[in-house]
Amino acid sequence: MNKLGWAVVATVASAALFFFGTGLDPVPELAWLAPLPILLLAPRVPGAAALGCAFVAYLAGSTGTWSYFWHSLAVPRPAAIGILGGSALLFALSTGLFRLLVRRDHGFLAALAAPALWTAALYGVSLLNPTGLMGTLMTTQADRPSVLRLAAVAGGWGVEFLVLFVPTAVAAAFAPGVRGVPRLTGLVVVAAAVGGLAFWSVPPATGPSTRIALVAPGQSQWAVDVATPDGQALVRSYVDQIGRLPDGVQAVVLPEAAFAVDQASRPRLVEAFAEVARTRNLDVVTGVLDTTPEGRFNAALAIPPSGAPVEFHKWHNGDSKNIASGTELAHLAGIGLMVCMDVNFADPSGEYGEAGTGLMLIPASDEDVDGWVHSRTALIRGVENGFSVAWSATRGTPMLADARGHVLADAHTGGRPFTVVVADVPIGPGKTLYARFGDWFAWLCGLVVVAGIVAGARKPSLSPITMNSGQL
Repeated sequence: MNKLGWAVVATVASAALFFFGTGLDPVPELAWLAPLPILLLAPRVPGAAALGCAFVAYLAGSTGTWSYFWHSLAVPRPAAIGILGGSALLFALSTGLFRLLVRRDHGFLAALAAPALWTAALYGVSLLNPTGLMGTLMTTQADRPSVLRLAAVAGGWGVEFLVLFVPTAVAAAFAPGVRGVPRLTGLVVVAAAVGGLAFWSVPPATGPSTRIALVAPGQSQWAVDVATPDGQALVRSYVDQIGRLPDGVQAVVLPEAAFAVDQASRPRLVEAFAEVARTRNLDVVTGVLDTTPEGRFNAALAIPPSGAPVEFHKWHNGDSKNIASGTELAHLAGIGLMVCMDVNFADPSGEYGEAGTGLMLIPASDEDVDGWVHSRTALIRGVENGFSVAWSATRGTPMLADARGHVLADAHTGGRPFTVVVADVPIGPGKTLYARFGDWFAWLCGLVVVAGIVAGARKPSLSPITMNSGQL
């Protein structure tokens, strides 16, 4: 088979693996294999062909998310195009750096620099994108606690890097012209990584726990005004549902922006939930759009059986111009509060982790198809920062997970008046190494990229791969 034939085969194979291994409903194991055909091809074809095949393979592999991005309420269409095209371009550039280094006989550096470029660039995007970051390679491993545990040390960036490092190391080891120590080093590291993942079991967390219920309606209703008859009917329906919860529930979490309140109507909502909170001896947390003298906030309102309510104002509101953003943490008896899109960013999760918070209650609202991805983004934040997660999402996947990444219970909303998820959730330890030291691994990836670019820019005195580049 000639080079064109191999290029077509590699592109189709990687595209198919990306399609099934990434996206909104990934097969985790395929994510590790998806880059491999393109990376094996790259040193054996001209540079333009390698870049083009990589771009097409990733873009074609992402077709399962095109409809979601195009119709998403949270992601503007220009941003959607940028995400899809930018991700494909980034994979192409990572492939190009890999090709350059293996052809300069820097096999092991190639295996490090390509995933480092991918990881460092995504880290930069996470800082600049107003909607944050979710649905990348780290998310594909969200139901694999043994892999995800790395996030407690290196953040999700460590997982992101690892998923791409394994195929690049294998491809570098079998690249033409890479011999001796560089080839053996890559294979040894891959064998150690695969062996460690195979035998690294993560037992569920033990210790003090809180029985939590998540209650989400089957039909999405955004910010129903409490002062209206519809609002009062919705309050009563939630109160009735809370009254039917199993014995022993200590906290119940409702979705994001379930109600709209202002200074006049807020006491009516608090009074209704405070009464059922006293009757059942539990905390009620609901999402509200709260209009205050300081502004309009998307908030999590926590109402205890006794004492004053606690309110957390959402930090990250995307491109919503009429919603003010909060800047403060909020705890109810040591339990933290966040809202939906906040988990797409490093903070406030990192600040909660640094404070030692062991449990987060998070009202959320999704778009059906992204329910699993967004719930697992919250789970990753929990593993990074050492807290368990109660994620209550309408049009999504309500989920309860411990701080080690085990999903204790989840369900998808729809098909019934209310979706109810209940589980005993262990309190996490907080203060992980990642919570203490932040995104150190992402910065380390940046240094590796610089080293790779410097090494690739040096013209070799002898290019053994040039003599062999025509062989497949």
